[in-house]
Amino acid sequence: MNELVLEAKNLKKTFHDADLSVDVLTNVDLKVGKGEQIAIVGSSGSGKSTLLHLLGGLDDPSAGEVLAGGKSLFDMNAAKRGIWRNKTLGFVYQFHHLLPEFTALENVAMPLLIRGLSVADAQEQAADMLDRVGLKQRLKHKPGELSGGERQRAAVARALVTKPQCLLADEPTGNLDQHTAQHVYETMLALNTEIQTSLVIVTHDIHLAQKMDRSFTLNNGQLEAIDTMVNDK
Repeated sequence: MNELVLEAKNLKKTFHDADLSVDVLTNVDLKVGKGEQIAIVGSSGSGKSTLLHLLGGLDDPSAGEVLAGGKSLFDMNAAKRGIWRNKTLGFVYQFHHLLPEFTALENVAMPLLIRGLSVADAQEQAADMLDRVGLKQRLKHKPGELSGGERQRAAVARALVTKPQCLLADEPTGNLDQHTAQHVYETMLALNTEIQTSLVIVTHDIHLAQKMDRSFTLNNGQLEAIDTMVNDK
C-alpha cells in the first residue's frame, strides 16, 4: 500500500446506558492509503457513522487508536486535534450543514478563513472549487436559494476546498434523488482523482461501493472486506 493517511488499530466503541452496555465496534482495523477510495456499507445502526467519527477524531474510542502520520489522534488535546482536522480532513454529511445566513461562496471560504487565509484569497479558492462542482453561477446564492443537489455540491466544495488528505463522507447523498446523487458522487470521485484526496464513504448505495478501490461491510462490530464485488470504475 502507498503512503498511509489514516490507520485504525483495534478500535473498540462501547456505549453505556444505565446497566446496559452495547459493543458497537470491536477490534476494527483499517488502513487508508493516499488517494484511495474506500466504501463502508452496512445496515442502519451497525456502527458505520461511529467508525467515521472515530477516524475523524470527533469521538474517543473505548479502546484502540487512530494514527495520522504515525501519531495517535487521541494523544492530542482537543485544540490540537481541531487544528489537525482543519489541515487534514474534510467532512460531508447526509445533511449539508451550510450556514443559512451566508452565501455559497462564504460557506465554502470559511474553512480557509479559519486556517488564516485572507478574505480575498479564501474567496478566490472557494470560487474555483464551486466552479469545479458546477456552481459557478451560484456563488452569491444562500442555501435557501439552492436546490438539494446544489446544496450538497456546495458542501462537497467546502469539504474539499482545503485540499484535505482525506474526505470522510457519511451518507452524503442520502436525501437526494438517484440522478442528483449520481452527479454528486461523480463530482467527489473526479476531485479525488484530481487532487489525490483519499475518500472514506459510508453508504447504503451498493453501486457506489462497486466504484471504490476497496469495500467493506460492518457486521456485529467487525469490518469485513467485500471480495465478491467487481469494481466498475
